[in-house]
Amino acid sequence: MGTPVQVTPLSEAYGEGPLCYLLVVDGFRFLLDCGWTDLCDTSQLEPLAKVAPTVDAVLLSHPDMMHLGALPYALKHLGLSAPVYASEPVFRLGLLTMYDHFVSRRKVSDFDLFTLDDIDAAFKNVVTLKYFQNYLLNDKGEGIVIIPHVAGHSLGGTVWKITKDGEDIVYAVDFNHRKERHLKATVLGSFARPAVLITDAYNALNNQCYKKTQDEDFIDSLVNVLVSNGSVLLPVDTAGRVLELLLILDKYWSERDLVYPIYFLTNVSTSTIDYVKSLFEWMSDEIRKSFEENRENAFFLKKVTLIINKGKKELDKLGDAPKVVLASMASLEVGFSHDIFVDMANEAGNLVLFTEKGQLGTLAHMLQMDPPPRAVKVTMSNRIPLVGDELKAFEEEQVRIKKEEMLKVRLVKEGGMKDFHGLNAKASHPVVIDASSSRKSSNAGSHLGGNMDILNHGFVPPPTSVAPRFLLFENTAEWDDFGEIINPDEMMKRGEIDNTLMLGSIEGLDAKIDEDLACLLHDSTPSKIISNEMTVHVKCSLIYMDFEGRSDTRSIKSVIAHVAPRKLVLVHGSTEATEHLKMHCAENSKHVYAPKIEETIDVTSDISSYKVQLSENLTSHIMPRKIGELEIAWLDAEVEKEDENLILNPPSSTPPPRRPVLVGDPKLTDFKRFLEYNGLQVEFADGALRCGEYITLRKIIVDSSQKGSAGSQQIVIEGPLCEDYYKIRKLLYSQFYML
Repeated sequence: MGTPVQVTPLSEAYGEGPLCYLLVVDGFRFLLDCGWTDLCDTSQLEPLAKVAPTVDAVLLSHPDMMHLGALPYALKHLGLSAPVYASEPVFRLGLLTMYDHFVSRRKVSDFDLFTLDDIDAAFKNVVTLKYFQNYLLNDKGEGIVIIPHVAGHSLGGTVWKITKDGEDIVYAVDFNHRKERHLKATVLGSFARPAVLITDAYNALNNQCYKKTQDEDFIDSLVNVLVSNGSVLLPVDTAGRVLELLLILDKYWSERDLVYPIYFLTNVSTSTIDYVKSLFEWMSDEIRKSFEENRENAFFLKKVTLIINKGKKELDKLGDAPKVVLASMASLEVGFSHDIFVDMANEAGNLVLFTEKGQLGTLAHMLQMDPPPRAVKVTMSNRIPLVGDELKAFEEEQVRIKKEEMLKVRLVKEGGMKDFHGLNAKASHPVVIDASSSRKSSNAGSHLGGNMDILNHGFVPPPTSVAPRFLLFENTAEWDDFGEIINPDEMMKRGEIDNTLMLGSIEGLDAKIDEDLACLLHDSTPSKIISNEMTVHVKCSLIYMDFEGRSDTRSIKSVIAHVAPRKLVLVHGSTEATEHLKMHCAENSKHVYAPKIEETIDVTSDISSYKVQLSENLTSHIMPRKIGELEIAWLDAEVEKEDENLILNPPSSTPPPRRPVLVGDPKLTDFKRFLEYNGLQVEFADGALRCGEYITLRKIIVDSSQKGSAGSQQIVIEGPLCEDYYKIRKLLYSQFYML
């Protein structure tokens, strides 16, 4: 049998809620994402609470609430203590997402499920990896390799490949096969026959139009409202899909010379854009080339104004002037978008344009229903400073609490000193303690009403007292001939943190925060929440346009068919979408699963795998060829068993002759550029590559007779035997490695 693998959904199987799944690979327990909704309903986390203390590693795929929102709560309350792995953008932008969510909550409620310190503690455990980086786990996970790959959909979005004993388990949710302005397309289609593929059915019933047409319709919808003196609200996330929307707006506003103001309003908007400006290596090739060749940074937004914290007041100054506002949160539950919606909803000329589906149970989801409600009840809350008697009562309560805490600390300290000194009632050699330098004794500490730090004149030490002692701490530092050994990396990290104003105390976060936000986070002014429930009559227009950046049904089916996993697990999608994709995939494979919440399925491979060792005699005759980061070689050997180990030795007789093997998978698009570079005229026609007048190259699939197999691909050259034929064939051979 192969490596034991089990999958258990902990959230939203047959649903569109947050993502969270337990994957067990040979006893090592992965938590795949740790999402939560903007509602922060703790009952959603009950399945996670049962397994959180046993998790060995957490893999994050995208920097939004639906993928990592529950991480601080799980570490604080559920016993999750495992290391977290993510790409650099998911780490940075995910941290900002959590800050924005916390501040938005604290403005309108006494939110206490987690704090800023809890967010810092959660992200302090994050190990950042680069795309295609092989990361070998140790201890309990020895032999397991995790590799992040491009997913699309969001900056740093990750498809995770987990490898053990030569078998691949792929976790790919919310991927996008399309390239976007700042994002690469997913590389999921390049995988071949993994043992298990875990993917989602979220978009399995949706079709998408052409990207250019969609963008133009989007801009036209905005402009039509603006020219009629209306305003537009786009509820968006903090640092995910909003980045693509900002680039679209900035581009079209510049091309059409539009003068209507655009505002990006979150609690961390300027910090978000400042981070993104430095993340070129994670972006599309076009943005990187533009910066390398022309020093143009796409995120130096010319038409977008970034405002934070007091931004709502800045918008109020504009009155009813036409404007476009992108504000968090996308759910309309909390944040600037909630308040702006209440202001805009009463005007028939305004537009609220949703670019993603609303989370179930939120105001955004309610407004996207067909038909939408004409009136909704909302709660308007505001935090105001305490004054008068309320402020006086609060201060008195704080003084009382502080005294109690000091008393508890003092009593605990006394108890600890007693234990340390090993107080012995039979001690017969009391030592007089100098009252001028002594702390209170155990007897003095019993008089709680007096001054506990000063010994009165004439004090007589009790007969059980002992001589004062100094605590002894063992120095465990390492030394060499020149003194104590110092790690320069630790000193540099500490210096960076001390010299930079941070949102919290987290290490590795190297950007300044906005001054207004810093004041808000560190504001300790006593305050209270004033809430008012009101009915909002929805007279404005409501539109939904799909800018979620996910593959549609046709592309999902095509990618799954091309990857051809031996076993397929479907998660995260409505009941209709999940069943539709399950039935489609079941036509080509009998190993398709769609488990329910807390239902564990065993997807262990049916293929047996063995570990073998290469003998020294065999290794000395191998001549490997380097391909990228790997080395490959053709091997003729005989298997022998020695002390329960399988050994590969050189063959005892001369192996039969074999045909050369070409290794590689060149893409026709890349080969087209290569031929053009060599002076040949080439073009695509009917899915084939036409070279000159006579030669045609096309990819075909062979050996696809086995059910569930995608077959292997070959490049076929068609045409007469002429000079161009042999030249093109030679150039084609140069794209392969020959063994």
